[in-house]
Parts: sequence; C-alpha cells; structure tokens
Amino acid sequence: MSQPLFKKVAFIGLGLIGSSLARVIVAEKLATTIVASTRSQKTLEDAKSLGLIQEGFSDPVEAVKGADLVVLALPVRATQKVLELIKPYLTETTIVTDVGSTKGNVVDAAKAVFGEDLPAGFVPGHPIAGSEHTGVHAGKVDLFANHKVILTPLPTSAEWAVDKLIQLWSAAKAEVICMDVAKHDEVLAHTSHLPHLMAFNLVEQLANREDNLDIFRYAAGGFRDFSRIAASDPQMWHDIFFANKTAILNAVDGFEKQLTVLRKLIENEDSHALMGLLGHAQAARQHFNHMLAKKPLMEKNKVTQQFSILPGNKAFKGKFTVPGDKSVSHRSIMFGAIAEGTTHVTGFLEGEDALATLQAFRDMGVSIEGPKNGEVAIHGVGMHGLKAPASALYMGNSGTSMRLLSGMLSAQKFDSVMTGDASLSKRPMERIAKPLRLMGAQIQTTGEKGTPPVSITGAQQLKGIQYDLPMASAQVKSGILLAGLWAEGETSVTEPEPTRDHTERMLRAFGYDVKTEGNKISLVGGGKLVGTD
Repeated sequence: MSQPLFKKVAFIGLGLIGSSLARVIVAEKLATTIVASTRSQKTLEDAKSLGLIQEGFSDPVEAVKGADLVVLALPVRATQKVLELIKPYLTETTIVTDVGSTKGNVVDAAKAVFGEDLPAGFVPGHPIAGSEHTGVHAGKVDLFANHKVILTPLPTSAEWAVDKLIQLWSAAKAEVICMDVAKHDEVLAHTSHLPHLMAFNLVEQLANREDNLDIFRYAAGGFRDFSRIAASDPQMWHDIFFANKTAILNAVDGFEKQLTVLRKLIENEDSHALMGLLGHAQAARQHFNHMLAKKPLMEKNKVTQQFSILPGNKAFKGKFTVPGDKSVSHRSIMFGAIAEGTTHVTGFLEGEDALATLQAFRDMGVSIEGPKNGEVAIHGVGMHGLKAPASALYMGNSGTSMRLLSGMLSAQKFDSVMTGDASLSKRPMERIAKPLRLMGAQIQTTGEKGTPPVSITGAQQLKGIQYDLPMASAQVKSGILLAGLWAEGETSVTEPEPTRDHTERMLRAFGYDVKTEGNKISLVGGGKLVGTD
C-alpha cells in the first residue's frame, strides 16, 4: 500500500474551497490526518460530522503544529495576520499554499512576515472554481474537476513543493497551470474580478429602481445567468476588489472606454460599425473556445450516404447550389479586407480553414458581417488600414491562410506572429519565407524544418523581384504576388507549370492590374483594390 501524499494537512478556513479540497483529500486518501482551524465552532463540529477532519481548533497555531501541508483557505486580507501567528511552527519541509483569487497581496503579506527570503515551501495557488454558495456544507468533491488551478511559484519556491501541489490538484482532477504572480492578477482582473464587479453593480442599479419587482420578475435567462455571481459572498469580494485594486481599476478603465464606443455607435445609429463590433465579439468567443478546447473551428460529423443512380428521361430542372470554393473563399476575405469600400460575398464556404482567415482579419480590425447562409459582407480598410492584432493570429490547420498571409503581413507596419494547430505546426513554411526575404521581408520560421510559428517584423520596405518557382505552387505564387501589392516596382513569378489562377483572376475583379504572359505573372506595387460583389 502506497504512502499518503501528506502526513498531516491543516486547513485555515473551511468554506466552499477549503471544504471541497478536504473532501478530495479524504476521498483520495491523500493524508493520514486532516485538521482545521476556523473562528466558528459550529463549522468545526459540522466538518467533523461530515468526516472531513479529525480535529478542529479555534487557534490556527494548534492546527499547524506538525503539519506538512498548510492550506490558507481564508479571506485574502487575513493572510498576513495568520502567517504571523503560525510562522514559529513552520518547518523547512512545510508546504504553505493558499486558494485566494489574488496573488500579489498574498506574496506581499508573506514578505512582510518572512522578509524577501520566503520559505522554500511557500507556493501561492488559485483554483478557478466556485459557486455563489458558501460554507462547509457547500463543498463538493468534484468542484475542481475539469477546472484550472493556477500555481504561482516564486524564485524561492522549491521544486519538491511545487511537484507535491501539482500531485494534490491533479488528484482533484484539475488542470494545473503555473503562472507569474503579476500576470495572474492581471488576467484574473479581466476574466473574474471585472465580471463580478459588473454583476454586483448591475443588480444594485436595478434594485434601486422603483419598478425593481417587475424587472426581476420578468428578467430573461441571460440576466439570470450573468447576475448569478452577484449572489457571491460580499465580504470575500470586498477584500478581492481592494487586494487587486490596480489591476481591477485598469480593467474597469478599459471596459469604460469600450462601453463609450458602444454607446456612441448606438447613439449615432452606426449600423455598419455596430454589426462589425458585435460580429467580432461573437466570432472571438467561438474562436477562443475552439482554440482552448483544441477543437477545429467547425465540428466534423461523420455522415454515411448511399446513392442509387438510375437512367431517366426527364430533363434537369430547377435551381441547385453547389458548395463554395475554399480557395476563392480565402481570397474573397483577404482582398475584400484591403479593398476600399464594401465587398459582398455569396457562396462563402464556411469551413474551418476559411473561417480561420476570416477571424484573422477581424483580429486585424476589419469589420466583417456573417457568415450567414454563405453570405459575408467585408467592410474594407484599404491597403494601409490593417491594425496590429492583440495576440498571435491562429490559423488552425490552414496552410493556405498562413502562406498567403505571410506575403500580406510582410508588408505591414506592425509585427505579427502566426500559429496553428498540431498538424499545421509540422508543415514547412520556408518555401514562402525564402522569396519574401529576397523582397526585403524579415520573416522567421521555427526550427530546422522551418515550421510555424511564423514571426514577421513589420515596417520593412519591400522591393519587387523576379522569382522562378522551383516547383509549382499556387499558394507560394499567391503569397509573393500579395507581398508585391505593397512592394516597390514590379513583382513577377514564373511557374514551371500552370497552377490554379484564383489570385490573378480575383485581383483583376477587385480592379488591380495583373499581367499574365505564358507562365509568367506580374504586377506593379502601389495600386489599390476596390470592393466588389
């Protein structure tokens, strides 16, 4: 029989999080002894009757004596006071962790007690799980299952302490992530603290109305879902808002700025811009979900169909629609985005690859409506209107997107990075990177095989080249020609054999002069594209 992970675990606090973790430790037999300290004698009695602890103490000092794991499951503002009390009873092998929603103030509290040289066993943590319910009876053994737990190891944290905590949280079926303290507080300010602040504020605003009973009586599901978190413990969130003050105020400032933009769009009845903003938000939500779940942008369902073909003598009548072309769908988004005016697309193929291209241009500030039933409206920003994306552009499994965008991004004023899924990350990109470098682009692929991620340095002056393709490739040809739109002089590509000419045909449809002489395709940079249907 294997030894338990810990000999003695001491909980300081037994609310929702603490009691849930205690349930995990009991269920998985991770400790020989579990004790706790809380101010409420009833909580300790209830915890004993539930089988969560063997002993309970009102004094945290009595609880931590001999413990090899101390879990601070208490309000974050009480951290320093408790650490001062228990400091003399901690050993070199005692692990001290917490479950608070902010980390910077916890580290500051520890430094106020221990000095800059913190104990090797001190590893702050934050399980991102919970509910509006509180107390020892609210705990659940599966509360952390399929949720993230963020550990924020410090330079002083010992590897053995971090490893043991990873084992603990993994036993709770949580996904454990390690993160920098400051980054944790910044991220959580936006994703957790700001939404809670907004929920409290909205409910308070509506509760102060004279017709509040009608408002709450007829509230739809969206309001109930969003406002649910306003039922959370006020004391806990009072402490969190003060503890993470700077990051939360920055998040509030950003929200106010965006809310002002939205208000002006509604006030001015700017339908085009409002649709673009709402569409971008919807697509971003879906896009991030797929990225985080490591799923394709479009779910692929296996369908088995059987056809029987019989000779007939009836004429073929009616209107039939065939699926859109993927290559054309990619280019319609790309060219429409850098055109002047609006481009309307019908027959857009709503597949994973084309949607990756569409999302990339939304991330670069292009307002795009749809796709809906194969229809897309792209409000072009012109040749110099693309904006730097906030983060890396995710191409999914689309090599077409990455190769063609390599050409376009090489000519922009901003730096950019393109990533992809596991499959795309194995595919070489040097065939497009090499000719772009000859044009003056600064483009960096990864590893010996030149695979994604692809990093591009902006603000480079590209010059046209005459390039002989070593092997036929419509994608490489297109990437070079697209870079040539911004390049000085003429850019020409000679193919060893003809490839599909979507790019040439569609550029002409957008009003750009492209010449084809045999296997040589050329264009002169500095022109413009005009939106089309």
